[in-house]
Amino acid sequence: MNRPEKRLVVIAGGAGFLGSHLCEFMLKKGFKVICLDNLITGNYDNISHLHRCSDFEFIEADIVDFNKIRILNKLTPNIIFNLASPASPKDYYIYPIETLKAGSQGTLNLLEIARTNNAIFVQASTSEVYGDPLVNPQPESYWGNVNPTGPRSVYDEAKRFAEALTMSYHRVYTVPVRIARIFNTYGPRMKFDDGRVIPSLIYQALTHQPLTILGTGRQTRSFCYVSDMIIGLYRLLRCSDPHPINLGNPHEVTILQLAQSIKKLTHSDSPYKFLPAPPDDPKRRNPDITRAVKLIGWTPKVELEKGLLLTIKWFKRNLKIR
Repeated sequence: MNRPEKRLVVIAGGAGFLGSHLCEFMLKKGFKVICLDNLITGNYDNISHLHRCSDFEFIEADIVDFNKIRILNKLTPNIIFNLASPASPKDYYIYPIETLKAGSQGTLNLLEIARTNNAIFVQASTSEVYGDPLVNPQPESYWGNVNPTGPRSVYDEAKRFAEALTMSYHRVYTVPVRIARIFNTYGPRMKFDDGRVIPSLIYQALTHQPLTILGTGRQTRSFCYVSDMIIGLYRLLRCSDPHPINLGNPHEVTILQLAQSIKKLTHSDSPYKFLPAPPDDPKRRNPDITRAVKLIGWTPKVELEKGLLLTIKWFKRNLKIR
């Protein structure tokens, strides 16, 4: 008896922090995986170990260039995850136009491929669509408080447009879509110079540099370990609801509390260094995950201290610190 053909999943942005973990996870679940990345902010080292698997293929291409990715139509994907975009403020400040193009033309191109192949399309959105929220915690029904012309808007508005485009393809062409509003996620494979708060603080603590805190440190975030996030993205495939679903850990901490935890866990003697907060920096960020619990049965399991220890261990190994 012939075995059924394995389902093919395309992961755009698959060489990035989150995308590389998703590639690994989907291979373990028995899928064929095509990783698509232009390597502007992704890192080939994140996926190099996957080439030993016959079900994995890497295509270096920019989703903005349809001529480069139209080959996907010949491969007839069953699922497309769109994680392709600079994701840290440091990166999207360097690549503002590329970020906007990825959210607009790039998302349009991938949606066209999903429409042609009747593939499930999963759009990785972000908690940044809520801007500097006036409602806490943030439910999906909250429309946000976004400065549309500030430097941070290139990411916020790109993702808001990508959501609108994704929903339009569902309404007009009945493309089966999912939208994940991803809150702060952390873990192994984050870049040392990522610019996001957890890798920055860990790197500074391990290299005996001052721990930089932007603003007063009283602003809050909610941090989700990468393994929990990957499970949430996977479970979205079983959910037919096309509307946005928050994925994040509802445990809210201040940035100062986070810095204190990292200092303690790394046994660091680094002092704190307070710097001005960047424009439009959110004062609070905390997901209401009621829909995720109800629709996909998902809640994060990894507590912050455990996740930080796992991340610190990876940083130490890659920095060659004992």
